[in-house]
Amino acid sequence: MISKLLSYKINEFISPDVAIAFLRIVTSATMLTHGIPKLMRILEGDWSFRDPIGLGPEVSLFLITFAEFFCAFLVLIGFATRLASIPLIIGMAITYFIVHGDDPFSQSEKSFMFMYLYILIFFTGSGKYSIDRILFKGKR
Repeated sequence: MISKLLSYKINEFISPDVAIAFLRIVTSATMLTHGIPKLMRILEGDWSFRDPIGLGPEVSLFLITFAEFFCAFLVLIGFATRLASIPLIIGMAITYFIVHGDDPFSQSEKSFMFMYLYILIFFTGSGKYSIDRILFKGKR
């Protein structure tokens, strides 16, 4: 067991496909805890929101809700994973560099971690345990 823990081989301890699914599901399920309240705000008619890049508060709220709810759900189930991770990366980059740009790292680290995790998910793709694999098996 110790030799497996000390091994440098990616598949020595756990299947990379299981690791990718775990990363994708946990990251996106956590992101949904941010997206669902924003979706509820929209459904209740409350469009007040920050406007970090000058598009207007309504557009900003719609775009971040699209990323944090709809795109996070797509990544969670593994459908169009790389494509769906792009709005999440952009949204978290804006949150980290602009919204929390002047804040200490302790206040901006969550957006930094989400940005980093979605970049990693973009690189790895959806993996074996995903809707993408079911739909596109043998086509890519």
